[in-house]
Amino acid sequence: MIDAIGLDADDTLWENETFFRVTEAEFAALLAEHGEAEAIAARLFEIERANLERYGYGIKGFMLSMVQTAIELTDGAVDGRTIGRILDLGQEMLSHSVDLLPGVEQALDALDGHRLILITKGDLMDQERKIAASGLADRFASVEIVADKTPESYARVLHGQGVAPERFLMAGNSMRSDVLPVLELGGWGVFVPHELTWAAEHAHAPDHPRLHQLGNLAELPGLVRRLEEGA
Repeated sequence: MIDAIGLDADDTLWENETFFRVTEAEFAALLAEHGEAEAIAARLFEIERANLERYGYGIKGFMLSMVQTAIELTDGAVDGRTIGRILDLGQEMLSHSVDLLPGVEQALDALDGHRLILITKGDLMDQERKIAASGLADRFASVEIVADKTPESYARVLHGQGVAPERFLMAGNSMRSDVLPVLELGGWGVFVPHELTWAAEHAHAPDHPRLHQLGNLAELPGLVRRLEEGA
């Protein structure tokens, strides 16, 4: 019934959004003379969304969006020292530790014997760094880094892997990126929410027979077993 299991990386296998939130708070503090923290964060988010088509997902695009936001909020008066600190914040993010989420290693142990595919999106170099630092690469039959997670990108991955969409299960913390595109293709979508998920990844959960929600990734092997037994 299930020939392959896809797993998201950021905020599914390891912490990620936490570092963005911490950096966002420091960025707002840098520009405290030019607005309230919530207003600065809201404008940064708007600029990030507008820049996705130019820069894609990831820390480098976030860094450039912070610079653009600083220039806008100061009417071009932002000084070089502040720009330098923004760049430092981005570089610190690019070297942050990779901290596995609770239950991840146990889940992967229990799924041993299944064909596992790591499917993540974002900056190629940063994603490769985090995958290597996680120590999990050898757990996966394949690692796929895509620019965005759309039905088309999933279809390309599955075609390359020789997996029929209806025999594929994808688990992750983003309803928009990890679940809805796979459901659209006819696969199984498993939503594993994280307490911190970027607002752009939020989406309404449909009433769908192939959609499941879990409390954490440690529950995934049990779900897979139930689905296989019910085939």
